[in-house]
Amino acid sequence: MSWQLTLLNRHLRWFEKPALARHDKDRLRRSFAFKSRLYFHAPRGSRFRFENLGGVSVQWAQARGAAHGPVILYLHGGAYVFGSSTTHRAMLAKLSALTGLPACLPDYRLAPEHAFPAQIEDTLACYRALRTEHDVIIGGDSAGGGLAFALLHEILAQGLAPPMGLFAFSPLTDVTYSGASVTENAARDTVLTTDRIGEMLGMFLGAQDPKDPRASPLFGRFEGAPPVWMTVGDTEILRDDAVRMQAVLSAQGVQSVLDVKPDHPHVWPIFHNILPEAGASLRDLAGWIRSL
Repeated sequence: MSWQLTLLNRHLRWFEKPALARHDKDRLRRSFAFKSRLYFHAPRGSRFRFENLGGVSVQWAQARGAAHGPVILYLHGGAYVFGSSTTHRAMLAKLSALTGLPACLPDYRLAPEHAFPAQIEDTLACYRALRTEHDVIIGGDSAGGGLAFALLHEILAQGLAPPMGLFAFSPLTDVTYSGASVTENAARDTVLTTDRIGEMLGMFLGAQDPKDPRASPLFGRFEGAPPVWMTVGDTEILRDDAVRMQAVLSAQGVQSVLDVKPDHPHVWPIFHNILPEAGASLRDLAGWIRSL
């Protein structure tokens, strides 16, 4: 473990986890937007542009020298309540530099203003529009990682042309929160708190079925899916969301890779500017993407 990771874990535990536990949604949105500008920086020469895709606002992130070809469709995290294409664009610009591929980040509608299934409707519209001209690799983190799997489930269920692959950082795949790690790692997780699970779930899902595969892809069917790559920290409350998701994929004949990292915080690759382990994970992912 690097000294940077040790310090980051302490900072997250002392400052960010308490903030997540007490701030309302509007303050969470403002805080994450400000901190992403302060801490997350794209490689020099990266280009960003907004456009409308399938009726949804998206932001393109492309490193200098990235070529046309397959597109990374990336779905940001934030409990379906906060986060945006801008909060995650620096990490995707870095991944663009490592892969030579452009990334497309939808600003899908957020809860509670737009509850489930608005998020899957928006991302499916983006996928349909992209897939008419490009091969697509789907990715996401946290709730966005769950949304990536939910999108893949819908693509397969509707018989659409599948993506080349899917990757996810610390994905939320089960909004019933039945994984053992939710309780086992409640104190060990340096970022996520269990105190607000019910509140956040209510904003996103309301009274709808939490086992709907569009909300909890852990309960979905994925026969015929393309290869999947996941990574998660062993002290995260969402550890078992990834572990059980891999078991589901394996049982359904889907090729998958899961890398469980010791003492890594939730969605650590977003700290690629300051964390050696983040850069290593992004390089590992880029190698997997190139293998597709």
